[in-house]
Amino acid sequence: MKRPTRNRVPRPTSRSTLRRNSVVTGLSALYPSNPAGPVTDFDTLTSHMRACTLCKDLPLGPRPIFQLDRRARMLIVGQAPGRITHAKGRPFDDPSGDRLRDWLGLGRDSFYHDPRVGIFPMGLCFPGTGKGGDLPPPPICAATWRAPVIEDLNEVELTVILGAYAIGWHRPALKRMTVAEAVRTTGGGRDGVFVLPHPSPRNNRWLRQNSWFETDILPALKSAVTKALT
Repeated sequence: MKRPTRNRVPRPTSRSTLRRNSVVTGLSALYPSNPAGPVTDFDTLTSHMRACTLCKDLPLGPRPIFQLDRRARMLIVGQAPGRITHAKGRPFDDPSGDRLRDWLGLGRDSFYHDPRVGIFPMGLCFPGTGKGGDLPPPPICAATWRAPVIEDLNEVELTVILGAYAIGWHRPALKRMTVAEAVRTTGGGRDGVFVLPHPSPRNNRWLRQNSWFETDILPALKSAVTKALT
């Protein structure tokens, strides 16, 4: 059976005309000594990302953490790795990840080893901790890497957006809404997009106060995940 037309990963309208060639030229200039040569393909691009040291003043140092393959059909976009993730070097390998996998209806093996599951945070490295929790992802990270990566992910059918910073980039029309409003607005997975609250234990109170999320949103989400990965 022929697969349905795929949804492109949502991106800001202001960047919709950005062409990949101009972006990768800039990245090649940033990393002229990279032994892999100019940034002309996806593997080289992700190699540059893993070697990125643009934010040298991070409290624990740069350690880019993401999970990307051009075959990705589901893309999870969140804020930035936390302290535990930084230590382990694997995205969502913490209590937040356990909850997220439950929401998606995926086991650890599928989540980490299926190339159709992509994870691409707004900030690739742990940004440090402030009074209210982890600090925001440095803007230079998204400004440098996001557009060229998204441009190459042509197989994505489902995008799962976690948190305000990811909403602001991928769905700017929703960024002035409360989390509950944004979740409800995308609750049916229209255009292949779901906005979710962050699965962190810090959001336990929100989840208790919004029981409709479990009854109304999660069944639709799990169905969309199954469809995208089948």
